Amino acid sequence: MSIRDISEQLEQYFLSIILGKRRRPEDVAIRLVLFFLSRFYRMAVQFRLWVYDKRVFRNRSIGCLVISIGNLTCGGTGKTPVVEVFARTLSQKGRKVAILSRGYRSKQRSLWTKWKQKFSSRKKVIPPKVVSDGKNLLLDSAFAGDEPFMLASNLRDVVVLVDKDRVKSGLYAIEEFSTDTLILDDGFQYLNLKPHINIMLIDSTDPFGNHHVLPRGILREPIKNLRRADYIFLTKSNGGNHLRHFKTFVRRHNHRAEIIECCHRPKYLEDVYVKESRSELDSLKGKKIAALSGIAKPESFEDFLNGFGAEIVYSEHYADHHRYRQQEVIDFINAAKKAGAQMVITTEKDAVRMPRLDRRDLPMHFMRIEIDILSGQESFDQCISRICFL
Repeated sequence: MSIRDISEQLEQYFLSIILGKRRRPEDVAIRLVLFFLSRFYRMAVQFRLWVYDKRVFRNRSIGCLVISIGNLTCGGTGKTPVVEVFARTLSQKGRKVAILSRGYRSKQRSLWTKWKQKFSSRKKVIPPKVVSDGKNLLLDSAFAGDEPFMLASNLRDVVVLVDKDRVKSGLYAIEEFSTDTLILDDGFQYLNLKPHINIMLIDSTDPFGNHHVLPRGILREPIKNLRRADYIFLTKSNGGNHLRHFKTFVRRHNHRAEIIECCHRPKYLEDVYVKESRSELDSLKGKKIAALSGIAKPESFEDFLNGFGAEIVYSEHYADHHRYRQQEVIDFINAAKKAGAQMVITTEKDAVRMPRLDRRDLPMHFMRIEIDILSGQESFDQCISRICFL
């Protein structure tokens, strides 16, 4: 078993404890330990924010418009489609846009290369990974990370860079590509680079989990830090009246931010291996399908499938950002065939992590998801206008 497998199993195990899916006595004890650890984590997070707020540590301004898009929770808010719609809209409005990502779980330089660099007499600044230069797609999903690769694949005229040091990658974007607008993907907790606009995403179906911070819950910061946001997007919204109470709750923590409701709407199915081979979602009606996903909240994906009349006869859930091995996909297809599935459906994020298969016994498609604004379109337009004229 590889280190990656062990890491994913531990992640799944602790998630099941955090979400209360395990009720054995030892799990209760672990939850208690996690609760005390979360108290220390909370204090550390607030202290870090305090030292930046008091200018003990200074965040950088790099002479370029910076937009931070992020969330309070660990994944599951549908951030990538929101980043995509902002980058596309701003690019169409004439801005030269670069997306800066940390490239979560992308392939890193070898340990030998890192040590050689660390102890080298001549320190060499290693540039960020260029996933897209705004014209060409330059890296695969393994080296770029699934989300940066997906963004680079779907966006024309937008530069996509990957580096943990977003100050460095921001300066590189300005110098090498003459960008005038930087989008920090998952940037709400990245304090080294000063944003002009802070955009926070909240999953309206499950806003804050159990309201505990890590490692007892899924919050990266306490809920009160909603006050740092300039715009708040309520994602996965269905426009229901129950959101009125939630908006009131949000307003108690942040009375100045514009609130925008949006939903993630499925648009079409596309073949995983044959680009531009698309089919309508109506084709799912009455079909027996197998659902494969490695995302934070697979339930919402499967709800979409059920909503279009598909019958899920087999499904498997992997850890978020799981990189599939060829044998895993072959085993899944064989199990799906045995269950009577007529096709395999996965998510777009999973599709970029699929290995090449020479033989495909079942058609494999991913579901393309895009953002629709349900309410607050004027606020969204004002946000875009504000960015364009800053």
